Amino acid sequence: MLKLTPRLEMAAGMVRRGNTVVDIGTDHAYLPAYLVLNRICPNAIACDVKEGPLLNAAKTVAKYALGDKIELRLSDGLKAIKKGEAQDIVMCGMGGNLIEDILTPAEWLNDKKYRLIIQPQSHSEDVRRFLDINGFEILNETVCKDSGKLYFALCAEYDGHKPDKNETQYFFGRLPECENEFATNLIENILKRLKLKANSIKGYSDKKNEYEKLYAVISQAEDFVK
Repeated sequence: MLKLTPRLEMAAGMVRRGNTVVDIGTDHAYLPAYLVLNRICPNAIACDVKEGPLLNAAKTVAKYALGDKIELRLSDGLKAIKKGEAQDIVMCGMGGNLIEDILTPAEWLNDKKYRLIIQPQSHSEDVRRFLDINGFEILNETVCKDSGKLYFALCAEYDGHKPDKNETQYFFGRLPECENEFATNLIENILKRLKLKANSIKGYSDKKNEYEKLYAVISQAEDFVK
């Protein structure tokens, strides 16, 4: 049976049972294959922007005889996905800014029946801000360790509300609610990164506002690690 890496297993755990899933940036299609083989999803669409990864995905589909359940599709983000074709949308292994670019034109996602499962490799604060501004509620966040590196994932659904969150919430989201050591480690890493950045701009008159914002975030976040 196909076994996922911890980071992909974490994302798979956020997919709802019984829904069709689309995996954006699928690479080897391990995630959709796992979901179908374990009867979590009846079928899946595995997408990538390049032919090479889709050839790798085709090998996985063939190995597990899933040709009738997993469709491979060349797609730049969600551009080749039609409204209603899938209910759970997974995006792993890409930067936060790219994730924003993929989600922005897909206005059909503004419907509570869809779920986003996102694993940003960078700029997670920008992803949270984007979701907030565009009316998506973050339902859950979690962290795992894979090959010595911390990975973070969230799931979100559209509810139309646009709460006024502060910068601390964008940087740390629901991580303080996670009851695992890896979430605590990630919070500490983010806090360390923010302190380094604040110290690098401290004393510069043209960076005063930025420094004050960072200082406010750091002051609030230090309560998370006490």
